[in-house]
Amino acid sequence: MKIGIITNLYPPHTRGGAENVIVRTVEQLLAMGHDIFIITGQPKDKGVGISLGRLSVERVYRFFPQNVYFTLDDYKHSWPVRLLWHIIDAFSFSGRSAVSQILADEKPDVVVTHNLKGIGLRIPGAIQAMNIPHVHIMHDLQLVIPSGLRMFGQEKEPWYAKPGYIVYRAICRARLGKPSLVLSPSQFLIDEYKKVGYFKDTDVRFVPNPSPKPSDVLRDPHRSGPLRLLFIGQLGYHKGLGFLLDAFSKYEGDAQLQIVGGGPLRSMVEERAQHDKRIVYLGYTPQEEVMKCIAAVDAVVVPSLCYENSPTVIYEALSAGIPLIASRIGGVGELIQDGKTGLLFTPGDETDFLRAIRIMDAEKDVYATRGEAMRESVAPYVLTKYAERLIEFFTEAIARSLRS
Repeated sequence: MKIGIITNLYPPHTRGGAENVIVRTVEQLLAMGHDIFIITGQPKDKGVGISLGRLSVERVYRFFPQNVYFTLDDYKHSWPVRLLWHIIDAFSFSGRSAVSQILADEKPDVVVTHNLKGIGLRIPGAIQAMNIPHVHIMHDLQLVIPSGLRMFGQEKEPWYAKPGYIVYRAICRARLGKPSLVLSPSQFLIDEYKKVGYFKDTDVRFVPNPSPKPSDVLRDPHRSGPLRLLFIGQLGYHKGLGFLLDAFSKYEGDAQLQIVGGGPLRSMVEERAQHDKRIVYLGYTPQEEVMKCIAAVDAVVVPSLCYENSPTVIYEALSAGIPLIASRIGGVGELIQDGKTGLLFTPGDETDFLRAIRIMDAEKDVYATRGEAMRESVAPYVLTKYAERLIEFFTEAIARSLRS
C-alpha cells in the first residue's frame, strides 16, 4: 500500500510526543513493506520550494508554507503577529498547491494527516478534491483553540473571546471537510471536538497511541537510595514545569528530580539546578536514550497544567515498568490506574502533589514489584498491533471511497 503522511513537523524539526508517534509508526509501516512518503514543513532558511530527501527509507518532501514564521518559532512573536500567522495559515493556498503537486506525482492509495497548523489548513481540501481516501489523526486541541492549549482553571472561555473562537472553529471545520475516517488517541479529545460541532457526519474511532518497544533495561526492584523522579518533555509553563520546581523545593524528604528536555524555561531549570543539588538537569536527550533515563528512576512525573491528550511519556514509562505521578487532566486518567500504575493529583495543587510524592516515596518498593503489570497495561497498544489496526482502517477508507 502506498501511504502519504502529512504533518506540520517531522525530524529534525520536532516539538513533542506527536512527532515521536509519527516516526515510530512510519518505521513500523516501512518494516511491514508499505511504501511511505512524508509531506512536511521546514524553516524558510532551508528553502521555500519543494525539496525531496530521505531520512532512512521513506521519501520526505519539505517546503516552507509561505507564512510569516515557521511553526516552531511561534513563542518568539507577539500576539498580533501570531494572529496574522493564523489567518495566513487558514486562507493561503501555498500548502494546498504544494501538496496537490506532490500527490499528483505520487498517486497514493490513502493519505493520513496529523497536525496541520502551520503547514496549511487548505490541505484537507486538496486531498478530498482529488478523491483520495483521507484519514485524519488528532493529537491536540489545535482546531478548537488557536494555541492548541487549554489550561486548567481556564475552562470557561471569556465572553470577549467567544465570538473569535466561534469564527475560528467554523473556519477550521470547513477546512477539515469530511475525512473518510478520524482517529483519536483519547476519548477526551473526541468529546472536546464534538462539543463544538466537529464530526457530525464523520466516522470517529478511539485508537490509543502506540507504546514503544519494552525497554531491555528494567528497574532493579531492590534499589536503595533517595526517591528518584524524572520529568521528560518540553520545558514550558503549560507542561507544569514551573509548578513542579516550586512544589519540589518544598518537599522535605530524601529525593532527586532529574529533568530532560529543552524549551523556553531552560534557563529557569539551569538556575534551580545550581541552587538545589537535588535537581539534575540532563539537557536534551536523544530518543534512543530516553528509555534508559526512565528505567533509572522510581517514578516519572507528568505535572501538566494544560489538558493533555495522550502523552507519549506515559506509554514510555509504563512500557518500562515505571509508575507515574501525574496531573488528573484530559486523557491522562485514561492511561494511569490511580494507586496501581501510578498516582494522580489535582493539577496545580502543591499539597496534593506533595501527598503523591510522599506516598510514592513510602511505597516505591511496592511499585517496583508491579513492573510486569504496568507493562501489561500498555501491551494492547504495542506498535505492531497499532500499525496492523491502521492498515485495517486505511483499507476500510479505501473501500469506502470506491463505493462512493
